[in-house]
Formats: sequence, structure tokens, C-alpha cells
Amino acid sequence: MSLQRWMELYKIPGLSVAVFENNAIVWAKTYGVKEAGGSEPVALDTLFQAASISKPVTALAVLHYAEQGEWSLDANINEKLISWQVPDNEFTKEQNVTLRRLLSHSAGLTVHGFPGYAVNEPLPTVQQILDGEKPANTGPVRVDIVPGTQTRYSGGGTTVVQLMMVDQLKKPFPQIMRETVLAPLGLTNSTYEQALPPALAAMAATGTYASGKSIEGRWHVYPEMAPAGLWTTPSDLARIAIEVSKAKAGTSTRVLSQAMAKQMLTKQSTSFGLGFYLEDGTDEFGHGGSNEGFQSFLTAFADSGSGVAMMANSDNGFLLFERLLPSVAAEYGWKASTQRLESPMIVADLLSRLKGAEAALAWYKARHRDGPAEGMSPSVLNFIGYRMLLEGKLDDALKVLEANVELYPEDANAYDSLGEGYLKAGRNEESIVNYRKSLKLDPKNTNAVKMLEKLGVRP
Repeated sequence: MSLQRWMELYKIPGLSVAVFENNAIVWAKTYGVKEAGGSEPVALDTLFQAASISKPVTALAVLHYAEQGEWSLDANINEKLISWQVPDNEFTKEQNVTLRRLLSHSAGLTVHGFPGYAVNEPLPTVQQILDGEKPANTGPVRVDIVPGTQTRYSGGGTTVVQLMMVDQLKKPFPQIMRETVLAPLGLTNSTYEQALPPALAAMAATGTYASGKSIEGRWHVYPEMAPAGLWTTPSDLARIAIEVSKAKAGTSTRVLSQAMAKQMLTKQSTSFGLGFYLEDGTDEFGHGGSNEGFQSFLTAFADSGSGVAMMANSDNGFLLFERLLPSVAAEYGWKASTQRLESPMIVADLLSRLKGAEAALAWYKARHRDGPAEGMSPSVLNFIGYRMLLEGKLDDALKVLEANVELYPEDANAYDSLGEGYLKAGRNEESIVNYRKSLKLDPKNTNAVKMLEKLGVRP
């Protein structure tokens, strides 16, 4: 199928791509429109939310100032926090929360990610976010694993980094990032400003739900700027990756020295260097991003200065990225992993779109009967069923979600999603049964508690 057909199939309004080789952008192209149902085309300077790719870009600034002697990567972060402190507890008695651990997701902190805030909602302060106090919409950021003992992704941890930088440098976070990374690299289409100023808002794409519906107010606002707040373009992301490659080679020191760039690209935890995700046994580094209505992806090869950046204004962006990456890698002879093309998530989702729920379920059940396999998990059918719920395909959604609890009777989230499906269908008694099953399997499922109370029954 043509790229345009793939975009229609996945309900992706707009796509922007930049490919780089030998430390130079070789091409950048755009496809589609800035807003679902609109006519204004995506341009090379159209801004997208980079989402979690904000984290490794933040890491560049952190490492720059570490080299300047502003702070240590290995000291207790509380020594540099002024306006708030990471609460000490039994997990921090012998090991500290440090910048090295925060940047490599091994500091033991909670809160994986952030949903953002509608443009008309009140925004919490960073301290309110870290304490989980209203109007924050996420829980408190706390240490509940001994720091340094486990890798667990934490946007909450990167928010602690944001506050420390502001406390120490005494400047707004967007200004810190502009002065330290964005301006020195000539990134004229990038900013951490949240909310987006009107002049830049006119250049931005509108976020789109998986159903194809635009986000009310065009996008969500992320006061959690360090982990999720970057607005940028694929070309600017490519320039960031190129700078990291050049720094590692010792041919540029605009942000980092060669020694620090090598540290950044050395495993500090199971999966991460300092900010970037690292592929085992290769020079490949990168990161993905998922904000409400936006998806982004960056992968690069440090030694050759090659890679690709992709951004879409859709929650379905990753489905297209996983088709484009192997194609680009094959064209340029990269050794990027291509097995993602045949992942169960991609295949089952595609079957459901082209041939319907029954075809997707038949294929998935046949694979499930063959025994455990990579990528086979309750999240596959949950994703498809939930998407169908959002698209208003209630009967098909219930078929998929019912099959999920049948195949995975010990998965709390499968019951939670089926409970939501039955609620949308007006089958409240069955909804209650499934929310209770979910809560029994996962007593920490606050959503199940909330929904049962909403249904007028005790959890």
C-alpha cells in the first residue's frame, strides 16, 4: 500500500520524517495535514510534541552543567534541591537518588508518565506534581525501590531533575534549555515552552486520538517539561542526534566533551545510558515519545552519524513508525532491528483494520495455542479492543475484550478494560463483576475502585 493509504488506515493526519547519514540530513519530507479534516499541509517547520524524547535532550543540558562543575552526577540529589526534597524512607537509607540514576531510570522513583492537561485546565506547580497534590493529575513521585538496584522508567524522576535545574540555575526551564542546547545547536524550530506561545501555536500540528478525532484545544499542556515538554521537528531531532555522534567522535564540543558524550552512550542501567535508550551490542541509541495525540521516534547510529527521526500527530503514530523504520533501514543498509514489523501487536491490529475483529482474534488465538512467544501479551488485544471502543465499534470491542480475559484470566487490566466495555454497553452488572475481578487481582487498581464507586457499589 502507499504511504497515504497507510496513513488513512491508521487515521494519522500528518507525518514528518528526517533521515541523516554521515552527520548530515540527507532528506526531510512531510505528508498529510496539520489537523484531522483540515487542508493545511504539514511543513518542514511544523511543530510536533516530542513527548519523552524530551528526556535525553534534557540530559544533554544536565551533563553540560555537570562538566561545568554546577553539580555532580553521583551526589545525593537532595543536596542540590532547594524548593522541594525527595522524601527519604527505608529505601534511601543506604543508597541515594542521584542524577546518574535519574537519567538512567534506576533511581527507584515512581510515576511512569504524564497525561498532560487540557488547555483550559489549571496547571499545577512542579512541586504539586511531585507531591501529587491537586490540580496535579498524577500520583506523588516517591522512592519505592532501593536506588541503583533496578531499571524502571520514571518520568517522575526526570521532573525531579527539572526542579533541581531551576533551583540551581535560577532561570525558567525553557530558558535553560534554549541557552544550553537549542540555541547552540541552531535549533530554531524547538522550544520547551508550556503552554505554547501564540506565534508558535500557529506553526504546530493538532494532536489526534486513535479514533481519528482531534484533541479539544488542539493539544495538552505539559508543565512536566523536562520529561515531556519539547515541541520540535524531525530535522531538529536529527541535528541533536548528529551532535551527540560528533561529540562522541570528538569533532564537536558545542554541548558536551568527548568524554561526557561517551558516558552518555554507555549503559548505566539495564537499558539506558544517560538519557538515551541503548541497543545491546551496537552503537544504536534513541528514544520514543508518546504524548496525548502525538507520537515521535528517534534512532541513530553513533559511529556513522546516521539515523531517522519521525513524528506524527496521532496516537497511532507508532504503528506507522514500525513499518517505516525497517524500510528506511533496508534502504540505507543499517542494521536496525526489523522484527518489529511482524510483532503480534502490528499484525493483529492490521488484521482487525482490514478484515475485522473475527479475523484478528482467529489469528491471535492460533498463535496463542502455539505457546509463549515474544510480543504475545494481554496488551495486544487490550489495545485493539480499546481502540474499537473509542471508534464506537462496541460489539467488536466486546468480542476482543472478552477473548482477552478468556486467554489471560490472571490479568487485572484485561478485566478492567472489559468492565469499561460493558459499562459503555449499559451492561452495568457485568461491568461491576469485571471491575471487582480486576481489583481482586490488583488491589492497587485505583481506577477499578473509582469506577465501582461510580456504579454505586462498594469495592
